[in-house]
Amino acid sequence: MEMIIDVLADALADCLKMLPFLFVAFLLIEGLEHYSTKLTRKALEDVDKAGPVVGALVGCVPQCGFSVMASNLYAGGIISVGTLLSVFLATSDEAVLILLGNPDQGKTVLTLLAVKVVIAVVAGYIIDLFLQKQIATPKECGNLCDHCGCHDHHAGLLKPALRHTIKIFLYLFVFTAILNFIIEVIGIQTLSEYLLADSIIQPVIAALIGLIPNCAASVVITQLYISGAISFASAISGLCTGAGIGLVVLFKVNRDKRENIKIVLTLYALSVIAGMVLQIFGF
Repeated sequence: MEMIIDVLADALADCLKMLPFLFVAFLLIEGLEHYSTKLTRKALEDVDKAGPVVGALVGCVPQCGFSVMASNLYAGGIISVGTLLSVFLATSDEAVLILLGNPDQGKTVLTLLAVKVVIAVVAGYIIDLFLQKQIATPKECGNLCDHCGCHDHHAGLLKPALRHTIKIFLYLFVFTAILNFIIEVIGIQTLSEYLLADSIIQPVIAALIGLIPNCAASVVITQLYISGAISFASAISGLCTGAGIGLVVLFKVNRDKRENIKIVLTLYALSVIAGMVLQIFGF
């Protein structure tokens, strides 16, 4: 019982340190999303051949709104499948915010974003140039709508930011407590071995976790990386598949379910390959 109390106390202390950073970050993101949605949509609609570059940069914003927007734009025939996958691959959900909440991980954030942007841009152009016909089906431009459900433009900035902060805080606390308990009982070395530490196969497992269409997936991947249970390469692999609720919206707004499955499988394959390449080169 004493060990459980210590684990919970340590998890609470760690998460409370992140709380101010998370709230400020979410407040800024809500402001960005609130005031730049039309501008971002216009940019994605007009990018043409620069789609994967713009998609990768937009995807860097740490929230699910732009992956949701990309799914709607793709279903409406506005952007290419390469641009859609660029947004998905670059999306990291709350990973960036969690890393920023750990002062010793500051350099990791820049490296993470840079690597994911490169992967997203390269993969986006490869898909558009060589695999678009095999994955995508022709579409007519139609009306677009938002299905995120996580942002209400009539709720202002403070309320959504507070709601997101509390949600992520609870995810962090629960998972951190579980992870700390496992580490306390079996040790970090054993946990790493279960996750195939230093194995080229580890990105395969991480990418599967990342496919969970919820911000909890990015929380799990990031905390596993911070704890040392998975490598940076595996974290990249898991965060590349972590398109958040964007995948759910894609299946909701795009009627061709077979095409949706192809997109998800392509996203998974690209993420695993990227992670394996980084693992081979010692990242």
